[in-house]
Amino acid sequence: MNVRYARRGMASLAVASVALLTVGCGAEEKPKADKPATTTHAPQSPTTQAELPAEEPVDPLAVLKGEDGFELTLSLVERDAGGFLTIKGSLKNTSDRSRAVPPRMRGDETELLKHGNSLGGATLLDSEGKKRYYVLRDTDGRPLTTTGLSILGGGKSVPVFMQFPAPPTSTTEVSFQLPTFEPATLKLS
Repeated sequence: MNVRYARRGMASLAVASVALLTVGCGAEEKPKADKPATTTHAPQSPTTQAELPAEEPVDPLAVLKGEDGFELTLSLVERDAGGFLTIKGSLKNTSDRSRAVPPRMRGDETELLKHGNSLGGATLLDSEGKKRYYVLRDTDGRPLTTTGLSILGGGKSVPVFMQFPAPPTSTTEVSFQLPTFEPATLKLS
């Protein structure tokens, strides 16, 4: 593209913007004396809890027990077209008092230790393909998973996610493993 035409286009855009602002910022319109001002409001009806749409309860794919009363519920395993596998769920403190999230869940790799508590230690084991998949990392080495996990109140839960490279479509089952939790078998669609 020629620079001269680009400058003309930018100048035209600037002139149009100024003209629009001038028209839009003109004197306020006042209602005519013989015509009353009208305002319209959307009709509001009182809603009760019963009228609100209920969220469909999601059957968990797996519930994993961990140490110190922590429980990891996995509710969604999803492949996407980009070649990734995302696992979503929730981490719950089933005890009645606040507890620190076990730091061993982040794994013991040097790169992961730099980025604080996370679920970076999670892996998928494809026994058919004899391959282990680790949580993906961004260009700075941060795991593509829920991070910043520290203390979780008694009975409280937080939503979590982990993203992995997707196993081949021929793989229909993987073993999910996270330090301090029992392993679980996940079906892939």
